[in-house]
Amino acid sequence: MNISDLDNGTGNGNGHGRTADGIDESVTAELARLRDSIDNIDAAVVHMLAERFKCTQQVGHLKARHQLPPADPGREASQIARLRQLAENAKLDPAFAEKLLNFIIAEVIRHHETIAAGEE
Repeated sequence: MNISDLDNGTGNGNGHGRTADGIDESVTAELARLRDSIDNIDAAVVHMLAERFKCTQQVGHLKARHQLPPADPGREASQIARLRQLAENAKLDPAFAEKLLNFIIAEVIRHHETIAAGEE
């Protein structure tokens, strides 16, 4: 069941403030509010990632012009350490943050390799 399966909060006519499924209307309203916030955050994350990749594409072109390697292990290690600390401070699992950054870094390196090979 999802939020769209539930009553829209206008009641089911039984006067008890519950949906047809017996869920309190205040619960469905709170669930909808939280899901709206999650949707907004997801949109912001996508836009931030798009902006990040625009910057890393420019880095890839700069590296290619100057025959620099696509990967920079020193930079990657410092970024991972920095992100782990940020995650700890934000009460986010640092291991999760590191996995996410490693995924992003791998994609960036793939883009840089493509650019260096002249395929972009």
